[in-house]
Amino acid sequence: MGTSIVVTSGKGGVGKTTTAANLGIALVKNKKRVCAIDLDVGLRNLDTMLGLSNRVIYDLIDVIENRVDVNQALVEHPNFKNQLYLLAASQNATQSNLNIARMQKIVAQLKAEFDFVILDCPAGIETGFKAAINVADSAIVVTTPEVAAVGDADRVVGILEHSALNYGIHLVINRVRMQMVESGTSMDIQSIVNRLSVPLIGVIVDDDEVIATSNQGQSIVALESDNRAAAGYLNLARRILGEQIPLNEIDFASNSLPQRSSKPGFWQRLFHRNN
Repeated sequence: MGTSIVVTSGKGGVGKTTTAANLGIALVKNKKRVCAIDLDVGLRNLDTMLGLSNRVIYDLIDVIENRVDVNQALVEHPNFKNQLYLLAASQNATQSNLNIARMQKIVAQLKAEFDFVILDCPAGIETGFKAAINVADSAIVVTTPEVAAVGDADRVVGILEHSALNYGIHLVINRVRMQMVESGTSMDIQSIVNRLSVPLIGVIVDDDEVIATSNQGQSIVALESDNRAAAGYLNLARRILGEQIPLNEIDFASNSLPQRSSKPGFWQRLFHRNN
C-alpha cells in the first residue's frame, strides 16, 4: 500500500499547491509512482501547475458521484509516463459535493496502485480540509515566514493533532527571503518551529523562477535541478523517503544535493538543529 500525504496550510497564498506539484515530481524523480489529487473544488489550480489543464476530461466529483471509474478520470503526465497522474478538482461543483466515505474508497484504491497519493488541500478548515485529513496518512503544513500565515498554520496544526494520522505532521517553511531573515524583518526559522511545535522537514528559499515556471505550466523541479527552490523540494522528497539530509538548504542554496558538513554556516547560526 502507498502513503497518502495531505499538503495543507490554513492561509491561502503561501504556496501550498506549488509545494504539492513540486513534491509530486520530486518523488517521481526518486523513482516513485505518484497520484496527485486536487481537492480545491470550484477553484482548481493543480492541473495548471502541472501543465495538464487541456488534458482534463473527468474530475474528482465525477468519480465521487459514480459517473466514471477513478482510472478513467486520471490524467497521465506526458513527461512522466506511468509515473505521475492527476485527479483534477471540479470547477462546477462545491466542497459540499465531497463525500468523505467515497473519498476514503477512492484514496484506498489509489494507494494500492501508487507509492504516494498527494492531496492538495483547499485553504481554510472547511469541508475540503476535513475530507483531506480523513483520508490522509500524514500531513505537511506549509507556511511562509509571516505572522498571519504562521498564526493560521498554528490553528491547522491544532486540528491535525486530533486527527488519526498514521505518520504525523511535518512543517515546510516556504518563500524564505534571505535578506529579510538576516536583517530581522522576517520571522526566523527557529521562532516558527517554536510556535508550531511541529518537526521541520523542508525549507524552500524564495526564487522568482518558481513563479516563472508555474506561469508556463511547468515545475521548477522538472526544469531546474540546480535551482535553490528546486533543491529544497528535492531534499523534501528525499527526507520523506527516509534519507538523513541535514536541514541546510540555506548554506547550500546553489546545490540540489547538499553534502554533509560539520562546518557551521548561516543555517546553523539561524537554526541550531540537524537531522
